[in-house]
Amino acid sequence: MSEHEKGAPPNLDTNAPNSIGDLVAKVTDQFSRLIRGELELAQANLQSKFTRLGAGAGMFGAAGVLSLYAFGILLLAAVWGIAEALPLWAAALIVGFVLLLIAGVLALVGKKMLDASKQFQVDPKTGIMMDVEAAKKGIHK
Repeated sequence: MSEHEKGAPPNLDTNAPNSIGDLVAKVTDQFSRLIRGELELAQANLQSKFTRLGAGAGMFGAAGVLSLYAFGILLLAAVWGIAEALPLWAAALIVGFVLLLIAGVLALVGKKMLDASKQFQVDPKTGIMMDVEAAKKGIHK
């Protein structure tokens, strides 16, 4: 068995003439090392990206929770502020009614947007058929 068949690297002696087989083996070896390196780099980049995405999502979630608590405190402050002029139960009733009114308006706007989105039908079959027809016309020319 020759050294090349045993898995040894091809002839790297710069003084000796290289055969075509040695040159092809060198190119193949370098190409596969390049591909492996690119894949390792892509994997490292993805890991870094997912780590940052996870941290960002965690921060965004924490901000959402804190915003919810802050909104509750602001509502309580609104109730107490109105309670300076009215009884506490009336102030709470007014703030609750305003919140329900806002929620109702948001629900109606959301329903309107959902209904409007139904006009945009996803039909990949038609798009693919049009692409195939265009390709056929291009081939026949």
